[in-house]
Amino acid sequence: MADSYVWGWILGSVMTLVALCGVVLKRWKGNGIFATRAESVKSVFSINGKCRSADGSDADVIIVGAGVAGSALAHTLGKDGRRVHVIERDLTEPDRIVGELLQPGGYLKLIELGLEDCVEEIDAQQVFGYALFKDGKHTQLSYPLEKFHSDVSGRGFHNGRFIQRMREKSASLPNVRLEQGTVTSLLEEKGTIRGVQYKTKDGRELTAFAPLTIVCDGCFSNLRRSLCNPKVDVPSCFVGLVLENCNLPYSNHGHVILADPSPILFYPISSTEVRCLVDVPGQKVPSIANGEMANYLKTVVAPQVPPEIYNSFVAAVDKGNIRTMPNRSMPAAPHPTPGALLMGDAFNMRHPLTGGGMTVALSDIVVLRDLLRPLRDLNDAPTLCKYLESFYTLRKPVASTINTLAGALYKVFCASPDQARKEMRQACFDYLSLGGVFSTGPISLLSGLNPRPLSLVLHFFAVAIYGVGRLLLPFPSPKRIWIGARLISGASGIIFPIIKAEGVRQMFFPATVPAYYRAPPVE
Repeated sequence: MADSYVWGWILGSVMTLVALCGVVLKRWKGNGIFATRAESVKSVFSINGKCRSADGSDADVIIVGAGVAGSALAHTLGKDGRRVHVIERDLTEPDRIVGELLQPGGYLKLIELGLEDCVEEIDAQQVFGYALFKDGKHTQLSYPLEKFHSDVSGRGFHNGRFIQRMREKSASLPNVRLEQGTVTSLLEEKGTIRGVQYKTKDGRELTAFAPLTIVCDGCFSNLRRSLCNPKVDVPSCFVGLVLENCNLPYSNHGHVILADPSPILFYPISSTEVRCLVDVPGQKVPSIANGEMANYLKTVVAPQVPPEIYNSFVAAVDKGNIRTMPNRSMPAAPHPTPGALLMGDAFNMRHPLTGGGMTVALSDIVVLRDLLRPLRDLNDAPTLCKYLESFYTLRKPVASTINTLAGALYKVFCASPDQARKEMRQACFDYLSLGGVFSTGPISLLSGLNPRPLSLVLHFFAVAIYGVGRLLLPFPSPKRIWIGARLISGASGIIFPIIKAEGVRQMFFPATVPAYYRAPPVE
């Protein structure tokens, strides 16, 4: 009987959100939000009905950016016979503190794209699951990999080495051209994007044209505003360290410490190095220059890390190579535009706590590849644009599951003075510690191995109900009942806004979206 009430409550909430989304969407259209233009678009006029690149070369696709998404996409489309022109601001090896943990679901997508060898020869480390720590207790959460080949697992590596391997592999194809340059604007003619204007390494201003321009210029994209409705949130910042010759309590596992005020992550990125990411809520972090950061890490963070890691952590702080990066979150809100498409972090971001960004990007590339494969000619931009609207629905199972889980887990894992939030946090730790389906279910969602949004919602509210049950047993009291009610209310307040931003209909009922059935245009 209780299960029926819970199901009825969840279904009623979802239906209410569907109605709300419809009202908000109508208001947005009425206010002309989807018609806004940005300064990153310039008008261009064709000559004899055709646009040509300044150097006379022709391309089927221009890709702006050669990070994880851009490099993988260039190789994928090039392998399918497309002529690809990639323009990247800086082709030297990147040095970042995120994008270093690839989930097993992402590795499976690498295999599907023929890029699995890009994690070889870069000292990448296999990752088989997570260890979760809270108040001196810990539990091991293994990826459910029993049905897969032994090579299938997560991977920890230096982000720059991985990207360079993918750039080299894409550049090895004769029909893929990598060029260093900074794209300054998209070129538009009568509402259709025809190509890009960019500045070369030696300062020359050039134009390049192609039937399809795909923007993958990352989280700091200066081109996205004309192609989507960006609502970027910065809930926290990561402080990054590298621990050397450190033996983690659980080898080949990521480690998540439920610290105060927010989580701390450890995972291997080479045979001798462990990446540490300390989450600091808000957009301001202690100053590195005047020593405030080192003091914060030693006095607030160090006492909360496992004893096995303590000395290596303090040594890394003393070494002084401390870096910070804001954590951005941005739901996908595209403006379908003929001749252009957004992908990667330029299109959609989630909190990096769960390490799902690369998995979403690679999954998106598989979806786009399969949509483009039946097409020989990309020149009919309006028809292609309408056909590619299906991309936004077909990507949802993987993207919405990982995005929602990242946002919800971060809020649950952060410390709070509120008693109901404390109970939810403890309930989450204890629920995952139960083992069996209670751990493999959530970890399969996090890993990208089971991209099912409904399963995510059920596990999330199962944690909340588990927390309420712990409060009410063995003897409920008015105070405990009140805390339990606020726990359920707080859980709803965490997950439902994220689901709303993802799109209720596309997330749970994709088959009801007309674009889901869109067939390739007849050539």
